This record gives sequence, structure tokens and C-alpha cells, in this order.
Amino acid sequence: MKKSTWRKHHKWFGLIMAVFLILFCVSGIILNHRQFFSDCQISRGWLPETYRYRNWNNGLLRGTVSCPPGVCREDSAVLLYGNAGIFLTNSEATTFDDFNRGFPHGVDWRNIRGMAITPQSDLFAASQFRLYRYNRQSGWQAVTLPLQEEERLSDITTRGDSLIIVGRSHLYYATRPYQHFHQLTLKAPEGYDGKVSLFRTVWLLHSGELFGFFGKLLMDVLAAILILLSVSGIAYWLLPKYIRRMRQAGRSAKTSISLLKTSLLWHDKIGRKTIVLTLFIAMTGWSLRPPVLLALVYGKVPAIPFTQLDSSNAWNDKLRMLRYDKQQDDWLLSTSDGFYSLASLQAIPVKIQKAPPVSVMGLNVLQPDQQGNWLTGSFSGMYVWHRNSNRITDFFTGETASEAAGPPFGRHAITGYSSDFHGKTCLTEYEEGSDFTPMPEGMATLPMSLWNFAQEVHTGRIYTVLGKGTLIFIFFAGAGALWSLISGYVIRRKKS
Repeated sequence: MKKSTWRKHHKWFGLIMAVFLILFCVSGIILNHRQFFSDCQISRGWLPETYRYRNWNNGLLRGTVSCPPGVCREDSAVLLYGNAGIFLTNSEATTFDDFNRGFPHGVDWRNIRGMAITPQSDLFAASQFRLYRYNRQSGWQAVTLPLQEEERLSDITTRGDSLIIVGRSHLYYATRPYQHFHQLTLKAPEGYDGKVSLFRTVWLLHSGELFGFFGKLLMDVLAAILILLSVSGIAYWLLPKYIRRMRQAGRSAKTSISLLKTSLLWHDKIGRKTIVLTLFIAMTGWSLRPPVLLALVYGKVPAIPFTQLDSSNAWNDKLRMLRYDKQQDDWLLSTSDGFYSLASLQAIPVKIQKAPPVSVMGLNVLQPDQQGNWLTGSFSGMYVWHRNSNRITDFFTGETASEAAGPPFGRHAITGYSSDFHGKTCLTEYEEGSDFTPMPEGMATLPMSLWNFAQEVHTGRIYTVLGKGTLIFIFFAGAGALWSLISGYVIRRKKS
């Protein structure tokens, strides 16, 4: 292309992408430091209508437990939990009261992954970051776990008087009085080759987390550089027009001219020296959303040496849910690599070859029904797993389920389930929610954590005006950002 064409491309692609790049970068910095921003939240009333809770959707209801005797005001009380905390209701689901006393202020701390009751009626709740125990006098109290740095929790379960917490990489277990928890690293499955997810590798490269805290700081610096390039590019476009108006009015434009030269100098110098790194961060981010995502999600690659993925733990960041199957007399383990069976928690996990479809976004429901079959729910749908007959059926249609891995979003994106309400089946979907009982109007604008809001901005889902187009927004935005960087570099290279 001609030099003038490259200039036009850089100018117009750059101007269109500048605001989006600034939003990408600011939200990316927030995403990189989740716990630092965990106390910050915003009202859903300020966000597009689709972000308001409606009929228990958007993860407001993940599950329930029957409240232990002596803990709640009435014997038929039920505790409902999800990503906005815990609420006290009754078996008829007619009243709802806040049950979050003792939790930290920010709603991000109250994203409850699961609750459990011991045979002695001790009540526990596992959020993403902490384990809590309920005390009737003081409310929820944090319980110390020997967690690895920044390991998140994903589930909680019991067997007898043993309480087991599922971290993303380890199990943590204790018996009464549940004061000292022990870390358990599960054994590697047969045939484990040490390879890791290609998608997760690219994800951690994009955030810098692959190289620990200093890797994240490097990406923060690159985000700041992209913000500077965007702001200086906008200034270079606007200032000449302002300068002309100043001169036409007979006023001095010396300061504006100086600012124009400085903006151009820094835009050019920083852009040239960081081109490889800025292309890298744009390319990796572009790859993490559809359609490029689909090429990465099932790929496996060797772990990059001396990084966070280079671990002796075969289950590093793979564990999701754990349940004991009384009929099969084994542990049923859900992981990002599929389902496994364990004769005991010290045994070698055995891969279950025929299992229900699960979305790559993970399992949300794993619960036995009255016949002892397992209900499995994810964004791919809801299935009934008859382990005795090795048969899997669709919960809604009763038809035999496909053995293929589930799509990221199926016809029914399941986020929660409860069997604790008399005469009511409570099955919640991400968008549609559930009509098992009317949701109190005051819950509609419960706050969203700043981290989750940043995630919506960073993935482009915040632009709800695009409808289903938000799924491919990053593909076009990423392509536009890459072309802006490439055309800018070509212009400078042709100068020299």
C-alpha cells in the first residue's frame, strides 16, 4: 500500500479503537489485582437493564441448604446462596432476609461457591477466597486454611464428620472441631503427561500471571503504555484543529503547539520501542474470545519451564467439584479435564470415559436426585447421570445425551439448582433465571463487584446494544487494535 494509505488506516483505525483500548487497559489492570479491588462495588442500577437480577438469574441462586436446628429462627428455614451472598428464607420461599452478617463489605468476598452442614449442625460456607463458619452470636467468621498463594476455592462437601474444601489445585480437610485443616494433593491420573491447557497458557500470558507478580506488573505497564498511545493519538488528531481556531481568533497557540509536538514525540518513540510487546498483548487478548478461542480450548501443550504452570501437581488449577457417591461407594470428582472416580481420596483418580457434557466454563450443579442418579448442570445444559446403568439423559427432554463435550452456551445455561423447597423444582438459568417463586424487587439492583464489572468491560459483554454480537466483539476489536499497531509501525519504518 502507499504511504498515504497506511497513514489513513492508522489514523482512522487508531481513533476508532482508542477509547476501546483505554477501557480494555483500565479494566485489565483491575482484573490483574482482584483482591486489591474486592471491597469495591457498583450498583446494578447504574448498568444496562440486562445486568439487573430478574427471577434469580445471573448467578443470584447457585444452591441452597436446609438451615440447621438452633441456627435459624424456624425449623423449616432454608439458606439460599449465590454470587451476591446468602439469604434466609423458608421451605415455601415466601420471605427473604439478609444472612451475610460477618462477611467483608465487598460483594466479591460474598461470592459463595458452596455451603455444608456437618452432622453436629456446624454451618460452613466457601466463598472464592475464604472459608467461613457461622456463629449465632457474631455471624460468619473466617476459618484459616493452608492455601497456596492466590488459590481460589471452588466447592465444599462432607462425608461423615469430615469436612472437605475443594481448592482449584488441592483439597483441604478436617474433622471436628474443624480448627486445623490439612492440605491434600491428589495423585496424578494414569497416563498423565504433564501437558497443560493451551487456552490457559495463552490466558496467563495475556495477564502476565504466568510469570507471577512481576509478570502482572509488566502487563500493567504495557496497559499504561497503550493508554498513553491512545491519549496522545487522540491529542495529535484534536490539537491541530484547536490550534487553527486559536490562530483564527488572533490568540497565541504556543502552549498547544508545544503539547502537540510532545504528544507526537512520545507517541512515536514509545510506539516504536514497545511494538513487539504491545502486539503480543493485543494478540493474546484477541485469541481468548470466539472464534479464535475455539481453536485453543481443547489444545494441550508442554508447560513453559519455571512458570506457574510448571507444577509437580497434576491438578494445578483443575479441580472444580467433589461428591461422595453412596451407591457406587466412590468419590466423584469434576475437573477441567473431565470427571474422575476415586476409591478414596488417597487413591489414583480414574478417568470416567462416558460422562455428561459440561461447558468449558465449568460445572455449576452436581447433586443426587431421589433415585440416587446425579444431576449435572452447566452452561451446556442439565443432565441426569444414571451411573448404575452408564446412561446419560437430557433433564428436559429425557433423550439420550450426546457424548461430545458441551458447547460454551447451550439451550439451557444452568447456574443453580435446589430441592429444598416443598413442591417446587428450582432450576436456574443464567439469563432466564427461575420462576419457582417471585424474587423480591429489592434484589434487582444488588451490587456488582468492580472486578466483575471490569470483566464485563474487558470481554465486551458490557456493550449490550450489540446483542449476540458481543460474542464476536473482541474478534473485531482485537483485529482493529492489531491493525492500528501494525500500520503505525509501518509508517515509522518507512520514514527511516
